Amino acid sequence: MTRHLSRHRDAASTRSGDRHHQPLHHVSDADAADTAGSLDVTLAHWAHRRLSPARFMAMVGVSAVMLFGLVWLWVLIMPLAFLDPEYPAWRAKQTLLADCDLGDTLILGDSRAASGMMPVGWRISATNLAVGGGEPIEALAALTRALRCPLPPARVILSFDAVHFTRPDLFWERSARFGFVDGGEIATLRDVSRQLGDLSVYELRHTDGLPSWLRDAMVRVRFPSLYFSSLVKGGVILRWPRNQATLEASLASRGQYFFGTAAGSSTIAAEGQMRDFRPLPVLTWYFSQILDQLGAHGIPAVFIAVPMNDATAGKLAPGVRPAFRAWLAGYEARYPGFRVAGDVMPHWPDAFFGDGFAHLNPEGAARFSAGLGRCLDELVLTAACIQRLHEAPPNTQNEAQYGWFNETAPDASLRVRPSSK
Repeated sequence: MTRHLSRHRDAASTRSGDRHHQPLHHVSDADAADTAGSLDVTLAHWAHRRLSPARFMAMVGVSAVMLFGLVWLWVLIMPLAFLDPEYPAWRAKQTLLADCDLGDTLILGDSRAASGMMPVGWRISATNLAVGGGEPIEALAALTRALRCPLPPARVILSFDAVHFTRPDLFWERSARFGFVDGGEIATLRDVSRQLGDLSVYELRHTDGLPSWLRDAMVRVRFPSLYFSSLVKGGVILRWPRNQATLEASLASRGQYFFGTAAGSSTIAAEGQMRDFRPLPVLTWYFSQILDQLGAHGIPAVFIAVPMNDATAGKLAPGVRPAFRAWLAGYEARYPGFRVAGDVMPHWPDAFFGDGFAHLNPEGAARFSAGLGRCLDELVLTAACIQRLHEAPPNTQNEAQYGWFNETAPDASLRVRPSSK
């Protein structure tokens, strides 16, 4: 028995050894050529096989759907890569809102406020959520989100020029495309517009032939065709470096950003073409909603206008300014927490403006912001302080912060002359 097992192990060992020591068989060049040739024939046959029209169309359709899906995904997750150069500033404001990083004072308004109020240099903590082409619609959207924060703002500055109560501006091109308003807020605009019989904003430049409900749905899901122009002009990804830098700068400036930066402008802005002041019903409704929400939360609001250039002020129709002031006075009478400080349509020398829309240039914005910051430092913000600021710019930022507002004479601001440019 033992001998039988020993012979069995020896045989197994021999077979195992044979397997381990068998020579390797190399594929000859001829065999490899034959294999490659067979593969080439197979690929050639596959490439030249006849496709039925139905199969061809199915392949094209699947490819198109996949490409469209990739573009849609790009639109959703990479807007900084291709959207307009102003988008990052809007994105910064959305980020500040989402993080509830707002401070004690919140600024809501249009592009003049967005460029002219620089909260970084103030002693109080504040955030500028004013946007280009902003009207009470965008301001209400921002305020609604701000009021959801654990620590809502203690004070709100409202700043709109007269034009942004009387005509629509960039709601669909900016506010909707940039995602500053959501689907529910667009639905509210639709319903309110229809109830008031004022479709001036809701149907603004609606010339694509699509039903309104379909356009609203496309905006809500950010349908790629709405962004085709930006994708082409932005080279799909070429705007990313600049937009990323603008986003970081806008966050650092607490939402403030510039438009024109020229060293002066005498171009007449939109107010110079107004013949009277007739606010749109839909924008009136939104402005009332802002004050309703602020009143319900016990948050005071002050209306502070940003200056226009002298050239535009010189073309104002005589009745525009008093009509605008009387309209705002009606809100002061109805809302105890709301008041107007200073002039509703102030103006400064043309040298402090950077473009044809009467946006303050960097020097003008620095001087106006320094003066405004000094007024906001006071325990009680006085209309007289804002009025002095509106009447004439201080010679220097230091004067605005430390000396200019200490003048006690009634005409103190009139003695201050702007520096030559």
